[in-house]
Amino acid sequence: MAKRSKRMQALLAKVPGKRPLPLPEAVALLKTFNNTKFDQSVEVAIRLGIDPRQADQTVRGSVVLPHGIGRTLRVAVFAKGDKVDEARAAGADIVGGADLAEKIKNGFLDFDVCIATPDMMGVVGPLGKILGPRGLMPSPRTGTVTMDVGRVVREYKAGKVEFRNDSTGNVHAVVGKLSFDAGKLVENIQAFIDYVNSLRPSSVKGQFIRSVTISATMSPGIRVAI
Repeated sequence: MAKRSKRMQALLAKVPGKRPLPLPEAVALLKTFNNTKFDQSVEVAIRLGIDPRQADQTVRGSVVLPHGIGRTLRVAVFAKGDKVDEARAAGADIVGGADLAEKIKNGFLDFDVCIATPDMMGVVGPLGKILGPRGLMPSPRTGTVTMDVGRVVREYKAGKVEFRNDSTGNVHAVVGKLSFDAGKLVENIQAFIDYVNSLRPSSVKGQFIRSVTISATMSPGIRVAI
């Protein structure tokens, strides 16, 4: 096990172990960890009572947080015709078709989100082996395969976050920066928890949200009372 730094040991000493704190208290404690030279991202991790091996218990989605996430996402769009102009007008960073697909095949991945109109999926489909493992493959389930490209581009530019449960049944998402006002962080985190809770699969029995933990880029996790 790697030896913890003195800074991390000092921060751990402030955390009340596994005892969960009310969300406003947890955020207030997390903000005291803002002692690095950069503005740390804040992440939420939710442990779910699902069986991730069951296809009908997959939990995934996307949500626009009330106060954004503190950074501007780079958005790529596959479109043609008037949808190209619509995507550019909404703020897309890269817009293309077969030319963009060829760039991606050659290693271009300088974007955070990929959106496609349904009529471009014939071009995008073969990129699944490249985009899929990186979580960049457009999907109707997350709203990134759509004819309404302008609205979706604007949402991601405003701070929309995507998530999907991992192989251990957890979901993770960045929900802001440590420099955010505490009230805004609380609202973002609560909005994310509420949205995940709304996605409870009908086949799940018992408690759906088992635990919630918040942390910053270089901080220990703090358990949040559900």
